[in-house]
Amino acid sequence: MDLTKARALVAEMATADVKGISFTAGEPLLYLNDLIALIRLCKKYGIYSRVVTNGFWAKTRPQANDIVSALMAAGLSQLRISFSRWHQAHVSRENIVTAAASCQKLGLDYFVSFVTDLSETDAPYEQFLQDNHLKYFPEPLIYFGRAQKLNRPEVFGDYPSNQCAMNPYLEPTLDMFACCDAGSRFTETGFLHLGNLSNHSVATLYGKYETNPLYYLIKTVGLTPLASSLGMKTGEIVTYRKCELCEELFNSTKNLDRLKQLLNKEPTRWHR
Repeated sequence: MDLTKARALVAEMATADVKGISFTAGEPLLYLNDLIALIRLCKKYGIYSRVVTNGFWAKTRPQANDIVSALMAAGLSQLRISFSRWHQAHVSRENIVTAAASCQKLGLDYFVSFVTDLSETDAPYEQFLQDNHLKYFPEPLIYFGRAQKLNRPEVFGDYPSNQCAMNPYLEPTLDMFACCDAGSRFTETGFLHLGNLSNHSVATLYGKYETNPLYYLIKTVGLTPLASSLGMKTGEIVTYRKCELCEELFNSTKNLDRLKQLLNKEPTRWHR
């Protein structure tokens, strides 16, 4: 995205009362100078800023300290460091330790995002994080994009509500989606596509996001009751991961129309 356009969008988001921006998708720190300019702008407008990175830049402690210091001086709120057996095929796991150590030393809030398919194959990777006393949170693998080709273990567990925070996502094309994983999905219905900022203001698209009744139900009630209302059996629902269940429900014109009808006819059916 052109830096001038990105700066204008941050200013517009501030006007629309956006409270936080996460710079992600690909590797933001490849564009360090542009990123620092945008983080400074977030600080100016009182917007919480986060950068998601694979830590490629943390080859040595001095290098890591320089980058973390520059991000902190710009006003970065938090650094999220991606870690997995797939990431570490390209970036040394020692980079993760070095990046985290710089954050700890210099006082920048951070956490390691441990992407996992929950298999035993990932056990040594999680043990590495524990052995190095790193703050991390497991992030279940989403089988979209290249991950679609991977083998998927069966899903077992209780009957989850499958609620989702649905953080809106803005692409460099200026297309805005109601959720970060929507861009390459939902090709049949475009359910999560809010619009393009070439034709609409940030406030307009956020208004669509905030007032959509089905989005509200996904965030507060969860996908499971919606699936049940369409006639999906309990034993079938628990075999879906959250994002896949969302696609199953809302990338079907038939399902989407039925849910809208139910919402209009029985608005109180979603409360226990």
